Amino acid sequence: MCGRYGFVPDTNFDERFQVEHRQETLLPSYNVAPGATMPVVVRNSPNRVELMKWGLIPFWAKDPKISYKTINARAETVATTPAFREAFKRRRCLVPASGFYEWQKTERGKIPYFIHLKDTELFAFAGLYDVWKDAEGQELRTYTILTTTPNALMQPIHNRMPVILQPDDEGTWIDPGVNDPVSLLSLLKPFPAELMEAYTVSRAVNSPANDSNELLSPVDYE
Repeated sequence: MCGRYGFVPDTNFDERFQVEHRQETLLPSYNVAPGATMPVVVRNSPNRVELMKWGLIPFWAKDPKISYKTINARAETVATTPAFREAFKRRRCLVPASGFYEWQKTERGKIPYFIHLKDTELFAFAGLYDVWKDAEGQELRTYTILTTTPNALMQPIHNRMPVILQPDDEGTWIDPGVNDPVSLLSLLKPFPAELMEAYTVSRAVNSPANDSNELLSPVDYE
């Protein structure tokens, strides 16, 4: 799964995600937890940034608490799972990130790792979004992050990993004109392990209340 990630925007954010006329101020968040409101990128001729809440609420849901169970969508079943299948067809997005955290079970307890790409500061998770309305008609935009099987780097740490899109595939993923499920599902594969790095970090990341760049510092548990 992916239950925590970091987002540290740089000055090249707009160029990197081909965004024009961005209005939102993008602030760093070193410990993004479910329920947080974060920027996602959607295609709307051209791309635009929208702020959405992490934890997808399907448009048809009667109870918004479903979002606690929908922070992630499995790539293997996303096309058929009721909570995600409509969003998979029509409402795909990019979730910008700088890295993500995962916890490895050991005899000394769970040890947190920070995982990132070696050669780039920002990348995109494959995401889905939906628009839910409450009883008063107020809209709430929410998103989920796709997960897949682990690559060789992630396998010793956890049995799932988020789908990190290749930059050349990002445009296809958010293009509303692409609706072939086979083509879309082919993008949801483990990112090459040799392009990634993982290292242990402080257990301070366990609490979402902690949010500073110190969380990214390596910590030796030996």
